[in-house]
Amino acid sequence: MSFIAWVAVLGAVLLTLALTSSYLRWMPVTTSAVCLALGVVIGPAGLGWLRLDIKDAAFWMEHLTEVAVLFSLFVCGLKLRLPLRDRRWRVAFGLAGPVMVLTIIGVCLLLHYAFALPWGPSLLIGAILAPTDPVLASLVQVNDAKDVDAVRFGLSGEAGLNDGIAFPFVILGLLFIEQGSGASTAWLDDWALKRLLWAVPAGLLVGYCMGRVIGRLTLSMRIRNADSTLSPNDYLTFALIALAYVAAESVHGYGFLSVFAAGLGLRRAEVKSMGHSQTPAEHLVQPVVGHQNVEPDAAVHGDVANLEEAQVAAGIMIGDMLSFGSLVERAMEVFLVTLLGVVLVGHWDWRALAVALVLFCVIRPLIVALVPWGTLLDGKQRLLIGWFGIRGIGSFYYLFYALNHNLAPTMATLCTDLTLSVVALSILIHGISTQPLLAHYERQKPPSA
Repeated sequence: MSFIAWVAVLGAVLLTLALTSSYLRWMPVTTSAVCLALGVVIGPAGLGWLRLDIKDAAFWMEHLTEVAVLFSLFVCGLKLRLPLRDRRWRVAFGLAGPVMVLTIIGVCLLLHYAFALPWGPSLLIGAILAPTDPVLASLVQVNDAKDVDAVRFGLSGEAGLNDGIAFPFVILGLLFIEQGSGASTAWLDDWALKRLLWAVPAGLLVGYCMGRVIGRLTLSMRIRNADSTLSPNDYLTFALIALAYVAAESVHGYGFLSVFAAGLGLRRAEVKSMGHSQTPAEHLVQPVVGHQNVEPDAAVHGDVANLEEAQVAAGIMIGDMLSFGSLVERAMEVFLVTLLGVVLVGHWDWRALAVALVLFCVIRPLIVALVPWGTLLDGKQRLLIGWFGIRGIGSFYYLFYALNHNLAPTMATLCTDLTLSVVALSILIHGISTQPLLAHYERQKPPSA
């Protein structure tokens, strides 16, 4: 297909969503589920307007999905305003750490014993499918920086962290496949030291420091030059994502974690400029400058002239970056999920029904229920978090990363078919259940929660 055809498809899908948004808002279905169905309709199994060969497209699909995840991770980090010492972060750490690792083990055991797959491919597919997605899970994540609900905050932190933390286990699966059943395990020590103990904290530290330093530097320069309303914050978004990613990769850290941490660091710079105010800066200036990414705070409808210059600069900067990042994130989501629909029928694997059923209904809910959360989560919140393990674009990236690392043809087909099928099932099943479950959860919450 030509570039013109790809652009035409993206434009047609976006137009369809724009024209039908008022109807979709009242239906118990997400935009991703609609895009998946549209992809099937325009793909080879439907009207045949669009075709995609996964093998030929693996290289550029890896980088396209990587860009989508990077923007989503940055926006996710930017929305999380609670300090790291806040106890609610323990939910995110538990989900991205023990829960994800145990999920990898659970899926690996399922594939090995139920479907007789070798340990290497079982581990690889388990690592690809384990992380929840920061792109497709936006409905169950925090609405904005004022949202500190335990369920949404925990899922947001999980999505931001586990797309990077899953990386060493994807590499471990590839190494298992490459090394086979050899007696030497020297490579395992090298993996643990470089890919796990070094790369994870290095990525987080590099990104967080860059976010804080660049945020404080930008705010101080804009205050000094009185140009808070004129500076191009979309440039700053691109720059910080790119530099945080490159800086982490240059020291062999994980770029995904670095970009997420850069969003956190930039948010801490905003908190510093606000003097630890409970109201995020973008809420103060939003009614004045017209940003639409957050709801205005009913208590702060004052004129911008009554705000300090630091508050205006921080509010405009954060508001613009959230708006721009979310726009890119949504556009990439529409395009990539539509492409999934295009190739789904040709790569459908019936074994994915069993894998998805056990993963969504047994493995993740059981692990979440067994983790000792204490008073952090009540029973209903554990059930919700156990169910909302949405898979998506992050799994696509790891799939294409693996395909571009010399997998044997039969193994590449196996990984591709199972991954695409399970993600499609997640989009449909979670897409239909998300809005009703969230609405019920909000109705049951105490007014002060």
